[in-house]
Amino acid sequence: MDINHGSSFSSFKSYICALSDLGNRLRCRAGCVSTTFEETNKIRSRSGTDMRKNLRWYDLICFGIGGMVGAGVFVTSGTASHDKAGPAVILSYAIAGLCALLSAFCYTEFAVHMPVAGGAFSYIRVTFGEFTAFLVGANLVMDYVLSNAAAARSFTTYLGTAIGVSAESKWRITVSFLPNGFNQIDIIAVLIILILTLIICYSTRESSVLNMILTAVHIMFILFVIMMGFWKGDTKNFSEPSDPSHPGGFFPFGAPGVFNGAALVYVSYIGYDAVSTLAEEVKNPVTDIPIGVSGSVILVTVLYCLMAASMSMLLPYDLIDPESPFTGAFDENPDGFNWVSNVIGVGASFGILTSLLVAMLGQARYICVIGRSGVVPTWFAKVHEKTSTPVNASVFLGIFTAVIALFTELHVLLNLVSIGTLFVFLMVSNAVIYRRYASVETTSPWPTLSFLLSFSLTCIMFTLLWWLGPPGKLKGYMLGSCFVVAVGLVQLFKHMVPQVRKPDYWGVPLMPWIPCVSIFLNIFLLGNIDAPSYVRFGFFSVVIVLVYVLYSVHSSFDGVENGSLCQKSLEMVKESVDIEDLTLKVQS
Repeated sequence: MDINHGSSFSSFKSYICALSDLGNRLRCRAGCVSTTFEETNKIRSRSGTDMRKNLRWYDLICFGIGGMVGAGVFVTSGTASHDKAGPAVILSYAIAGLCALLSAFCYTEFAVHMPVAGGAFSYIRVTFGEFTAFLVGANLVMDYVLSNAAAARSFTTYLGTAIGVSAESKWRITVSFLPNGFNQIDIIAVLIILILTLIICYSTRESSVLNMILTAVHIMFILFVIMMGFWKGDTKNFSEPSDPSHPGGFFPFGAPGVFNGAALVYVSYIGYDAVSTLAEEVKNPVTDIPIGVSGSVILVTVLYCLMAASMSMLLPYDLIDPESPFTGAFDENPDGFNWVSNVIGVGASFGILTSLLVAMLGQARYICVIGRSGVVPTWFAKVHEKTSTPVNASVFLGIFTAVIALFTELHVLLNLVSIGTLFVFLMVSNAVIYRRYASVETTSPWPTLSFLLSFSLTCIMFTLLWWLGPPGKLKGYMLGSCFVVAVGLVQLFKHMVPQVRKPDYWGVPLMPWIPCVSIFLNIFLLGNIDAPSYVRFGFFSVVIVLVYVLYSVHSSFDGVENGSLCQKSLEMVKESVDIEDLTLKVQS
């Protein structure tokens, strides 16, 4: 029987004793990994009732599309075209889609082998240990909360656009004694979050049905915008700016502009991560997860490229409004198509609802599995007997998100999101390589860790040169040298270090090339993140470390039968059971 989680916190004296033993507890727990057997059995059982397996591949595709195709594309595409890539923004979306697909491959390998609700938290926990998993998982949950609050406030704005009402003057209440940025009370945003919280608490199956309906309606609006663009647009806008003094052609800003645009629009693809958290509720993980995750990324990429092409045909790139590219394009049209702006507002509103629904499902499952691990109170891990959903986690995060959305204005929130998600994508790509090439008790992890560190540093050098280096031949030679070194490192690692694990069902192809490309692209995109995001990431990371040191490591220590036991020694014993366990799940 597990030691009571409250033993370190039963009294002030007990807590002081726990803090005095901090060094030993950190050595024992911070770097200790769990096994897939534990994640799918013992640890999952801490939730009590199992989550009901009633999702299929088409549910996952709809969740993926709903999570990715939000309102962001209606904004980011304008800035990417006007300031970065011009008409070649179409290729920017294609490159960003490829980056998302490569990261999705890494997620899929873990999700098929370990179909649990923890997503990236569980994947990193079985490779790099408890502390790293808690650091990235907690940051990701915070990103979810902040981005969901921002999306809810965007819903109010787009709903006002749809019906021709100024949301700020008519629907938001100004409170004079609150500071600027926190003085616009948004009741509609709060109501939307609370309603969606009730829905996801009630049933995942019903949430999927609602998501399918909303996604279908949203896709209809997107197809309408695409068709209007191709109908009213002109192909000459692909190559001719309105002002002849501006750079012309399909690549007005050259190849760097295309990649700069890809870095900007990649945020539009963030959302498939939440789909992996539904793996525990999928009927047949081996086939449904690869189809659902990869299929949704591919379909969304096609939609985004078509939207970018439609926008580029409507107006020359130098006339596109960076803030509202589609509504601005139709407002500029002399043929009386201003009403299309209202239609776009309706479509964006549906898109926000679907992205909110999927993200709130994902964030609840993240905190649920973090609760199972014992690093936060196990109250969050409980699954309701009747609904088979993590009600406690859903309600807590729903209320937390609603409070933030009530007060905090959009521009404040947007400076606080995205870096955590990209950081998690980067860690998962590293983790899938580490898990394939390193195994406790049979091989030394240092060759793999040394390669990952060397490759990442090379990618960082390339990224710094790309974004900060002065233009010229010297920069080109240095970039080329970094590229050659990176390719050489991968090739050398592939031939020198053998794989110790090969997936029995679905695995990332062309190992280790695809995860390495994913690592490079995520580091490259991190180079385009603004300074406030890094400040936010640093601040929350410090807070998370303090929480881990003051609470989580002690709670985790109490939850182990023997506090000095580290799970690494169990891996080889349990590994043979993993495949049998997954086989039984698939057959059932």
